Amino acid sequence: MTKAEQIVENRKKTMRGLKIQKLCLNICVGESGGRLTRAAKVLEQLTGQTPVLSKARYTVRAFGIRRNEKIAVHCTVRGSKAEEIIDRGLKVKEFELYRENFSDTGNFGFGIQEHIDLGIKYDPSIGIYGMDFYVVLGRAGTRVAKRRRAIGRIGSSHRVTK
Repeated sequence: MTKAEQIVENRKKTMRGLKIQKLCLNICVGESGGRLTRAAKVLEQLTGQTPVLSKARYTVRAFGIRRNEKIAVHCTVRGSKAEEIIDRGLKVKEFELYRENFSDTGNFGFGIQEHIDLGIKYDPSIGIYGMDFYVVLGRAGTRVAKRRRAIGRIGSSHRVTK
């Protein structure tokens, strides 16, 4: 293999490599009030960012949830901080996930029962919360399909799949 062929081969590999685009963390409390604000504190301790409150889409009488009531808190993390938090979350799961945890587009998600397993110190005034991790994977060049101007299409061979 010549030097030029090696350079071309390496370029192909760098474009094909998977990257973590973002990590979405979600804690659904199911009610507004004190528990929700404490859950927001947990996410703020974990990520160092201010989390966003989510509203219920519709009323569910069985669960005592009203439409537009704030019932959950979520946060989106990107970059090296996302990789570190994913690593801590997967360590709790012992780096094993089910096949069902992965979507057809290559993204995956999992949940943990207790946030203190991530290495956060237990605070009796806050309590213990479980949370969901959703990881979005992508390859270099996905912005072509996402941008506002001059939108292009990503070929089927370059899309992330299961």
